[in-house]
Amino acid sequence: MIDTDAQLAYGIFWAAYAFAFVVFFYMMKHLFRFLPFYGLRTLLLAALVALLLTPVESPEFADWWIPAWLYGGYELVLGEAEAAGRALFNLGIAALVMLLVWVLDLVRYRLVRR
Repeated sequence: MIDTDAQLAYGIFWAAYAFAFVVFFYMMKHLFRFLPFYGLRTLLLAALVALLLTPVESPEFADWWIPAWLYGGYELVLGEAEAAGRALFNLGIAALVMLLVWVLDLVRYRLVRR
């Protein structure tokens, strides 16, 4: 069983991670505005969201989620291909979902510009 201090640290981590992601996202959004094509800008932002916000469930603790890029990278370094594969599977699913969102956004952008 996880004690209260560990739950508090878990909550603080996710709050700090979310805040840092929002700051990083807006910094990258301002950096990408110099790219000439709307589709390229939004594709890079969608890839950023899929890469950094995809979670994977911890095998040691139920209902604890870890960023998939962090967990997958750590398990690859340790040589645990099966555990890293779970993280890469989650990243793949998130990439497909963000690809669908990106295509729908391009359709919306095209219809609004007419």
